[in-house]
Amino acid sequence: QVQLVESGGGLVQPGGSLRLSCAASGSNFSLYAMGWYRQTPGKQRDLVAAITSGGSTNYADSVKGRFTISRDNGKNTVYLQMNSLKPEDTAVYYCNADALVTMPWSRYTIWGQGTQVTVSS
Repeated sequence: QVQLVESGGGLVQPGGSLRLSCAASGSNFSLYAMGWYRQTPGKQRDLVAAITSGGSTNYADSVKGRFTISRDNGKNTVYLQMNSLKPEDTAVYYCNADALVTMPWSRYTIWGQGTQVTVSS
């Protein structure tokens, strides 16, 4: 079994910055692609950024040039650096990972609990 725990959310003024972290814990697992999603009340959960195990990245058009996703494979952690934040970035942000668990063998998608990001003056 593997779990994802997010941290770093909070309140920030427009134009400010925030860094989210997501750490995986458990035993007998490996992580492949990881990503960040966000969701507001009444809306679908949308992809913000994704990163492969090799370091290739992909971003939603709305955050390109402002957000940066990165990962530390040794720490099983993925980060989202958010700069030039706008009120429309306000949402619950969720960490996501494609995980391989052994003993027994299983590969599936896991999600963090979510962390609130509020951009307001």
